[in-house]
Amino acid sequence: MKFLLPLCFITILGLSSCTQKSDDKALTTLYFIRHAEKDRSNSENKNPHLTETGLARAAYWADVFQSVKFDAIYTTNYKRTIETGLPTAQNNNLEIQFYDGDLLDADKMLKENKGNNVLIVGHSDTTPKFVNKFLGIESYQEIDDSNNSNLYIITISDNLVTDLLLTLNP
Repeated sequence: MKFLLPLCFITILGLSSCTQKSDDKALTTLYFIRHAEKDRSNSENKNPHLTETGLARAAYWADVFQSVKFDAIYTTNYKRTIETGLPTAQNNNLEIQFYDGDLLDADKMLKENKGNNVLIVGHSDTTPKFVNKFLGIESYQEIDDSNNSNLYIITISDNLVTDLLLTLNP
């Protein structure tokens, strides 16, 4: 019941993005999340897996996105981002594609995904930076390290770009 309202919103958004695809007025919808909770038991491990809580959150994201038909799912090449995106990728029969969190090439990604629904899984610093690149303004700050629940949604149609930030907790 906790995520019923956001789920309804995402369902409507997903359905509208599917019905408005056309050559000239393609609606591109980008969904950005940070990876779920990572294992912090070894501070020297730069590529940890998700914790049990993190795996549960990854499954939760897949449930939240169950009504969205994704055309592509991107993650950085780290275990925690891959494991976060994997349940949603499996639900959509998609292979995860990798992007370089340091390069953040928004123009290339947008060109390759015009008219698509895309999930992008990143990190506390790269996710807001990437969202800001698509918006063309510095709207969002780095995500607090304890926050794994932000969902940024950007829709792009012609020259109209809109954004929305939701916080969803299981």
